Amino acid sequence: MATQVTATASTPRSSSFLRIAIALQTLTLFLQAVSAGLLLTSSYGETLHSVGARVMYGASMLYVLAAVLAWRPGGGSPRPVWHASGFLALASVQVVLGIAHVPSVHLPLGVLMFGLSVLALARRNL
Repeated sequence: MATQVTATASTPRSSSFLRIAIALQTLTLFLQAVSAGLLLTSSYGETLHSVGARVMYGASMLYVLAAVLAWRPGGGSPRPVWHASGFLALASVQVVLGIAHVPSVHLPLGVLMFGLSVLALARRNL
C-alpha cells in the first residue's frame, strides 16, 4: 500500500503571523528613521532612538520566529527563514555600529534594512 505525501503551503494562520511580523519590523524601522531625525533636533531624540533600537531588534527576532513557524507546519521552502535570519544578522550589525557611533555605515545600513523590509513585505503580500 502506497502512501501519498504532499507538501502543503504554510497554514493561513502562520502566513498571516509572518505578514504581521514583517509589517511590524518595517514600521519599527520607519520609526527608527523618524527618531534619528529627532536625535539631531531634540533632547529626547537619543532616548527614543535607543528604545526604538531595542524594539526593532525584538521585531527582527519575532520575524525569525514567525518565519520558522510558517515554514515548519507545511514543510515548505526554508527561504523565509534564511531571509529573516539574514535580517537579524543585519540588525545585530546595525546595533553594534550604533553603539560604536559609526554613522557613516550605520545610516546607509539602516536605509538598506528599511528597503529590504519593505521588499519582504511587498513580496509576502502579493
